[in-house]
Formats: sequence, structure tokens, C-alpha cells
Amino acid sequence: MTSLIGLQRHALTAACLLAFVGTLFSARPLRAANQVLRIGYFPNVTHAQGLIGAQTSRLGHGWFEQRLGQDVAVQWFPFNAGPSAMEALLAGSIDMTYVGPNPALNVYIRSAGDEIRVMAGAAEGGAALVLRKDAGIDSPAGFRGRRIATPQLGNTQDVAARAWFKAHGFRVTLTGGDLQVIPTANPDQLSLFTQGRLDGVWTVEPWVSRLQLEAGGVVYLEQKDAVTTVLVSGVKALRQKPELVAKFVAAHRELTAWINAHPSEARELVRAGLSAETKREISASLVASAWTRLTFTDSVSAGRFEALVRDAQSVGFLRNAIPLDRLFSQMQ
Repeated sequence: MTSLIGLQRHALTAACLLAFVGTLFSARPLRAANQVLRIGYFPNVTHAQGLIGAQTSRLGHGWFEQRLGQDVAVQWFPFNAGPSAMEALLAGSIDMTYVGPNPALNVYIRSAGDEIRVMAGAAEGGAALVLRKDAGIDSPAGFRGRRIATPQLGNTQDVAARAWFKAHGFRVTLTGGDLQVIPTANPDQLSLFTQGRLDGVWTVEPWVSRLQLEAGGVVYLEQKDAVTTVLVSGVKALRQKPELVAKFVAAHRELTAWINAHPSEARELVRAGLSAETKREISASLVASAWTRLTFTDSVSAGRFEALVRDAQSVGFLRNAIPLDRLFSQMQ
């Protein structure tokens, strides 16, 4: 997993990249504003609140802008993976971000609890192990000697996969063992899966649905109650912009309730946001399929995070874990 030193070493690069990305993905030309709040998110269905926030900004009626006030500008920054979002947070290039729980835990532990706080939940579920239809695996024993991809070494799904295989008696190492767990970027997973070079993929929506709909994959197991996405803040932002952060968290909770009350409208905004970010038309059927596996919630519990730490430690990550008493903001 990325070390804190490594994160800080790349902070300048992250800041420069963000400056460029911001010119491409800012909600609209920045109005005169006394204050700015910079928010990270991923172009994934599991980051629906972030996608809707960015998309409504593009349309000129930003959900969060309307609730933060006329003198506040919200800037939205897309990321492809948790470590890069954490680099930007540590660099002070963004104030808050939607992210998976394991990257957040990694930064919390490696910074001795000084750099990050979990503000609210965002999504649960949406993660699954998808197998090739012709893989011939019908029991845990069938995974011996197989090749299983995960999105990134040490990310939430990678840890879940390694912990599951270990619990079923397999020896899994970073490079081998009784089966291979191979960190692979999501787009590459799809092509390798289609080519038959992977037996399965442990990933998250919308890639679970893409593997099913586009490559004929079969879901072997789902993580229906997994903590998939949380909203975090940098400690620096909490100290310097406490009122803005509090208003953003309140607006996030309101948006989460709206998503659950208006699923059709929410899905269309997410689909439009994904299409804008990926520069390709995302089908409504793909988003609808992904939606069935997700639960959008603003709640989060310390107990769930403690279980994640135990899973990570069981497979060799987060060895120097510290108490999580400072991880959760008192604003919750």
C-alpha cells in the first residue's frame, strides 16, 4: 500500500494535475466567490452523490452550491482511484472527497490520525466477485490455481478478496500462493476477462454490471452490506473552513435522502454525469443494473471500520493500526 512518505512525495504532482483537471471538469466558469470548497469523487455509480453534485453544477443549478451560499464556489475533481485522491487531500489540493474506506484507513493510520476524518457514509454494497461463465468454478475449492483480478493493490475490493480467500483456506501472497490475486485497472479487467486471461474479477459497480452485460460474466458472490464509499475531509479543511465543511455534510445528507426518494431522477443524473466524465454514452440499462446492488446511506459505524482493519491485517496490510477514536468527525 502507498506509504505516507510516498503520498507526500507525489503531492506536488497531484496538485499540478488537479490544476489542469480543474480546467476541464469545473462545474462552470468560476463566479466571484469569497470562499472555495474543492471536492473529489470517482466516475463510479458508487459515488452517486459526487456525480450528481458535479453534474448539477455543469447544468448551472448545483445541488451543493445552492445550499452553501452565493459567496461559495464548489470545484469538483474526478479521480480514478483512492490513493490519488488521498495524495491530493494530503497535499491540500482538495478539501474533501468521496472515497473507499480502505484508502481512508491507510492515510489515517500512516499519519497517526492527524490528516483525515470520516464525515458521513455514502454507499454500501455494489461489490461482487464475477466469474467467466465457462470458468468451471462451482465451489471455493475450484479457485485453486486460478487468476482473480482486483482494481488495485490494497484497495477495498482487493483486501476483501484476499481476506475471503484466506478465510476459505487459501494461502494468498502479494505475487502468488494457491491462486493469483492480480491488481488490475478496471478497464483492463474487462478486456482481459473477455479474452479469457482472467478466471474472475472482484470489483465494484458499474464494472460488475459491465462484466455481466458486456462479457457474459456470472456473479459468484455479492458484498451486499460492504462499506463501499464514504465522505471524508482533510483535517486542514476542518480547521480552516469548519462552517463550509459542516454545510457540505448537511447537503450531502439531504442529497442522499433525495436519491432514495427519487431513484429514477437520480439514476438519470448519474448516467449523464458518467457520460460526461468518460466521454462516452453510458446506457440507462447499465446504471439501472448497478443501482440494484447499491444502498445509499449517510450513516457509518466505527464497528464496520474496525472489521475492515482486521481483514486488512489478516492479509498483511495496516500492520501498524492505531485506535480509530479520532477517525470519525464529531459533526456526524
